[in-house]
Amino acid sequence: MGSDFVGGVGRRRLLGWGGLAAAGVVAAGAPLVGARPGHAAPALTGPIPPDTRPGGAYDRYVAKLAAEGRFSGVVLLSHRGRTVLSRSYGMADREKGIPNGENIAFSLSSAGKPFHAVAILQLAQQGKVKLWDTVGTYLEGYAKDIAEKVTIHHMLTGTSGMKTPDEDVRRIFQSQKEVHEYYERWARQATPEAPPGTSSSHSGAEVAIPAQIIEAVTGKTYWDYVQENIFKHCGMTGSGFYTRPRWLADEHIAHPYMTLADGSQVDAVRNLDKGSPDPYVLGKNPGRAFIDAPGDGGFATAPDLVRFALALGDGTLLDRHYAELFTGAKIPLAPEGGGLARRAASADAGFGAYQMPVSLVNGQWVWSRAGANPGVGANWTIYPDTDWVGVILTNRDGAPLQEIIEREIQAVIGRG
Repeated sequence: MGSDFVGGVGRRRLLGWGGLAAAGVVAAGAPLVGARPGHAAPALTGPIPPDTRPGGAYDRYVAKLAAEGRFSGVVLLSHRGRTVLSRSYGMADREKGIPNGENIAFSLSSAGKPFHAVAILQLAQQGKVKLWDTVGTYLEGYAKDIAEKVTIHHMLTGTSGMKTPDEDVRRIFQSQKEVHEYYERWARQATPEAPPGTSSSHSGAEVAIPAQIIEAVTGKTYWDYVQENIFKHCGMTGSGFYTRPRWLADEHIAHPYMTLADGSQVDAVRNLDKGSPDPYVLGKNPGRAFIDAPGDGGFATAPDLVRFALALGDGTLLDRHYAELFTGAKIPLAPEGGGLARRAASADAGFGAYQMPVSLVNGQWVWSRAGANPGVGANWTIYPDTDWVGVILTNRDGAPLQEIIEREIQAVIGRG
């Protein structure tokens, strides 16, 4: 499963819940040292906040992080489908000398979890599933209280009350079949920890079980269904559920650079014997997965994520009412504790939607999803009231992901 850890912030719940467009810059100004800008795009209409422009506060902030060795990856800001700011820093593959850029796919970790929520809603829209259906409607082998009481809605909102055993993070998988069988068995070990409707502290079964339901209803693997019905529909040609052999061979996939206990960094996918020393993901190495677990993860480029965001709003993926259901506020999030609560505390109000948080900031909705693993950080944010989308993708430990997200929000709407 993709982790909800973010190195340096210590917030499992932040990323437990929680731009994009064509390449280009629209404002005049020379690229900053070390940055690789996108291609030129047609001029935009409407007000563009100064902090979002090339050379603006957000651009300068990310450039400083990169100059300090704290950021390697891509940031992208898009307004009405056109890129306002596009910057790339660092290397996708140091061994081969391949730089990061808009053509590079990054591991999404938990930022890919909303794909399974969209898939479920596609099936609901077609009348093939009901959100109040219980686990036992489609699947066998689960504890009675889960099979008969936990609904699809509970799982998508993180309120199933289930507890899932810890994963074997040191296991090195060798095939898609092995990954599929492991997570199917693992999800069936889930136990009821609290009544349905209770927060589940990011139970892994809430991700794995909806993926199994998608497979039971469609007769396809989760990976194939999402590839055909989400990525392909959106034109996300640089995105997919890539296997470890392809991760190693394809020059368009960023390698994760993981920090070890001695402070050195290694290419995680080329060093499967190495694991993270961080207590939140102790011993974990994302390269050990042959393919991401069903319901989780995946890889995407920054422009592909904008295509996903735009497709949510134009009827490509879901009819308007089901798209509204996907992003609609479901449960309030209290501003206490760490992680997600920090986002809620800095907003006017925060809520859980389907597999992501939504917030009100300065009277505007902010929809976002983040994820992280050792050497991996990702976040996409949609600002529906003003037609902005932002993306942050990084492939090395040490990037202050939560802080970058807040700086992006501040640049777009004036407050983080």
